[in-house]
Amino acid sequence: MRDFDPAAAFGPAVSSWYDQTPRGDEDVTVALLAELAHGDSALEFAVGTGRIALPLAERGLRVDGVELSTDMIDQLRSKPGGAELTVLHGDMTTTTTGRTYPLVYLVFNTIFNLLTQDDQIRCFENAARHLGDDGVFLVEAAVPSAWLPSNQYVNAERVESSFVVLDVCRYDPVTQILDENHVRLDGAGVHLAPISCRLAWPSELDLMARLAGLRLVDRWAGWEREPYTGEGRHVSIYGR
Repeated sequence: MRDFDPAAAFGPAVSSWYDQTPRGDEDVTVALLAELAHGDSALEFAVGTGRIALPLAERGLRVDGVELSTDMIDQLRSKPGGAELTVLHGDMTTTTTGRTYPLVYLVFNTIFNLLTQDDQIRCFENAARHLGDDGVFLVEAAVPSAWLPSNQYVNAERVESSFVVLDVCRYDPVTQILDENHVRLDGAGVHLAPISCRLAWPSELDLMARLAGLRLVDRWAGWEREPYTGEGRHVSIYGR
């Protein structure tokens, strides 16, 4: 996607409405993360507006975060408890907190926001740096086939009486880059929310983990440990 800047993708416009459409699985997500962190501490890569980190911290855990977008950090800071979290502004492939954790996690397809295989590998390596001896790195992401009915498509994502949201995508199977734009049409005009992602199959992520000195420990189809079927999404757990 020409002129797309990953550092600016989650700017003022996106951060202002990011929390308006919760996924609905936040409670079960937080419950599993708290269990994997053993009630101790966790580090979230791409912590965003704190959708997961804040309720996790409410359970008494120390939750630190790394986030590339200052606008997303501002939204997090404006929420109750947001000022108490340690959040570093930086790239999740290189930024370090100087601590180790029983859990590092990266959810909601965010591993795909890294647009090269090398950067995705560096993310695994950075996670490994932050893990204690028995720590685990959790990655939640879609199985690429769930996003790709074809190499290009338009999907009516939301149809309301006052607005429509279209999901417009084009996929390059050579680079594995998915260029996507969420187009909102309403009475105020046309609003664009572009994003580029590099899709990776679970097997490719497993190899990235091995390069970082980690191995696959568990893989489920969701946050309640549903059996993985190769469809939809996966929640993958990596340890030393």
